Amino acid sequence: MPDLTLRRAQKMVNEWVQTQGGYWSSLAIMVQIAEETGEVARLINHLGGEKLKKTQEPEQDLGMELCDLLYAMICLANLHGVDLQASFEAVMAKYVTRDDGRFLNQ
Repeated sequence: MPDLTLRRAQKMVNEWVQTQGGYWSSLAIMVQIAEETGEVARLINHLGGEKLKKTQEPEQDLGMELCDLLYAMICLANLHGVDLQASFEAVMAKYVTRDDGRFLNQ
């Protein structure tokens, strides 16, 4: 599969969601984003924080957890007609301009 663009990811998500009855409400998607963010935080805490994973807890994959979060964010973007490709390119231009060299001397 060729590299996936954000536009293609949005299209893939939209096509699948439409077969499942459509998008949830903005509020429901935000709750899903909060839940997924918590799962990422918990895993990071297990991987490098002070909170050790319980022995009976199943192994988790950081990439999968991040993509669960990304999926929910794409759903919210699609629901509101946001072109994530254009928005991401604009944000990167902002960071490249604003933060060029900013963190080199820390």
